[in-house]
Amino acid sequence: MRLIVIILLLLVQTFAFAQTKQMSLEDAVYGRYTYLYPESMSGLQWQDDEHFSFVEDKSIVAESAKSGEKSTVFSLNELNEITGANLQRIPSYRWIGQTDLLISDAKKYWLVDSNTKNVKYKIELPENADNASFSEEGQYVAFTQGHDLFVALANGTTKQITSDGGNGIVNGQTVHRNEFGISGGIFNSPEGNFVAFYRKDESMVKDYPLVDFMARAAELTPVKYPMAGMASHHVTLGVYNIESGVTTFLKTGEPLDHFLTNVAWSPDEKSIYMAELNREQNHMQLNCYDVTTGDKVKTLFEESADTYVEPLYPVQFSKVNPGEFYYLSRKDGWFHVYKYNTDGKLVQQITKGEWEVTNMLGFDAKEKTLFIEATLDDPLQNNIYKVDVKSGKTERLTKENGVHGGTLSPGAAYVLDRWSGTEVPGKVDVISSNGKNTRTIFASEDPLKDYNLGENKLVALKTKDGKYDLFGRLILPNDFDPAKKYPVVVYVYGGPHSQLVTKGWQNQARWWQYYMASQGYIAFTLDNRGTNNRGRAFETAIHRNLGVLETEDQMQGIEYLLSLPYVDADRIGVHGWSYGGFMTLNLKLKHPEIFKVAVAGGPVVDWNMYEIMYGERYMDMPQENPEGYKNSDMTNYVENLDGKLMLIHGVQDATVVMQHSMKFLRECVKQNKQVDFFAYPIHEHNVRGKDRVHLMEKVSRYFFENL
Repeated sequence: MRLIVIILLLLVQTFAFAQTKQMSLEDAVYGRYTYLYPESMSGLQWQDDEHFSFVEDKSIVAESAKSGEKSTVFSLNELNEITGANLQRIPSYRWIGQTDLLISDAKKYWLVDSNTKNVKYKIELPENADNASFSEEGQYVAFTQGHDLFVALANGTTKQITSDGGNGIVNGQTVHRNEFGISGGIFNSPEGNFVAFYRKDESMVKDYPLVDFMARAAELTPVKYPMAGMASHHVTLGVYNIESGVTTFLKTGEPLDHFLTNVAWSPDEKSIYMAELNREQNHMQLNCYDVTTGDKVKTLFEESADTYVEPLYPVQFSKVNPGEFYYLSRKDGWFHVYKYNTDGKLVQQITKGEWEVTNMLGFDAKEKTLFIEATLDDPLQNNIYKVDVKSGKTERLTKENGVHGGTLSPGAAYVLDRWSGTEVPGKVDVISSNGKNTRTIFASEDPLKDYNLGENKLVALKTKDGKYDLFGRLILPNDFDPAKKYPVVVYVYGGPHSQLVTKGWQNQARWWQYYMASQGYIAFTLDNRGTNNRGRAFETAIHRNLGVLETEDQMQGIEYLLSLPYVDADRIGVHGWSYGGFMTLNLKLKHPEIFKVAVAGGPVVDWNMYEIMYGERYMDMPQENPEGYKNSDMTNYVENLDGKLMLIHGVQDATVVMQHSMKFLRECVKQNKQVDFFAYPIHEHNVRGKDRVHLMEKVSRYFFENL
């Protein structure tokens, strides 16, 4: 009996010791994306409707969705023997049909038959190739070299599509600074007979001077940076015929500085559908073009708004009826799925309600059931649902709360669900499409299980007018004592397309916030109006007056904090980067009586100096909205500066250019206001790699020394 008691005491002591590990700054910054990042399944994808595959033990393994039976498709050694390569790990791969695998590594592509273990063909790109886009139907890879576009064919030949690249002409790359959901500049046709591509002429855009200070003699490395109200680039869409070698440009007309987005091919390759947006971004046309002539065939429908229209998703054609397509739009105030015919007639609105469809996963074979990801039950969650297309009836397939992301099997029999929850680092489930069966195929261990972490809890507040809910996250110091008073560090972003508080793992906290909690600080974050997944009215409320309502909402969070008996009202600080840097300045300068210390990283100081696509969407042009630009210019509030403020900026920042910080610092000097500043040579908008530990140590020390 005595031995049992001793063993139990030792176990209790061991467990207690395991929970007392303190998070270091290196853990919080470097470890967050390496050794403290939850493990996951690599290469997970569907092979067919009954089997999926993944990488395990240097092999590609297939597993039955129903039974869980596994088989090895290829080992690493087999792949090396078959391809003649010297691969050190399983490279990127994807299934082409049920038996062929596309293997890609270091500019080389192999199409391998998994049954015969033979290479069907190989395509090798030049070392300086970029933006590669593979066409399984056409058996080619389109790619760029420099500013020109090429296509490498499976027969070993390479064709040059454009030859005018350079001197402000860019082919086959992203345009409009990756706004409007744009992630590439090459669009292969469904049957592989054509390559559509963006051609950007930015010769009329002013060169912005960036300087490489690491050269023996500092060198000028200019970039094209169109600022709000200034000349913007001109974009056209070319269509290259693989067989004839002829390129036809779509006649998208004038004005030349409008935006071409959401490019989609018709199934028969005769037409291209594209959302076209005026420069004011308040009027969108969905247009159809003839591929052979480049002529505009028709405008299917239009969308307008007093604020802005932001098309983000290309049309998806029906596989049952090629004369119909599905479109994800916020036309009724929330992202929902609509069905149109190719004459532009609305056939049906499939989903409805005050919630957002965040992704369309696909349909069953007869397109009677649609599978989506959405916020229907909770704006802090992303769940998977199936929708009866005819009735709109919606059924949730994911049972546990959290942030879910699904991949539908080819025949819609199953969904692979990658997800995390507040206390779930990561899981992968196989869910039957009828929702009756769920099987967990992977569960990550908690990499933070040995750490002593502050309590992390969600907070629900209201906007000042009581109209909207606001959601925040509060992290208390380790070994919290409610009888003590603690300083607070607010971490803020607050800009469009962001959501920092969810019911994902750890409520989506940053490990740096846990680190600050371990140092005796309360860490707080709030998503204000203007942020994501809350509907159009919530997001567009900030239009033409950036920083006003966002600051008002953040102060609702401060009001909540000040109501807590353990908050030290005289020791509140704020930190943010980019839009968060802009918000940090708003809070510090407009409420100096509250915020004693602030660190603004890469801050937007004056929206006059920000780029066109993003800046004009939310602020209109400076000449159209002079009052809004004046009110959002942080130099106009320098006179309020009190307490400690540090600005940090990457020297090579081509997103929020260094000019913002320079303008602010100059105003501080003119008004005899003391401010701290630190620059990161060689870094762009974000300080990455090992230097990020240096950055966060600087930020942390600033609070330690001054708050």
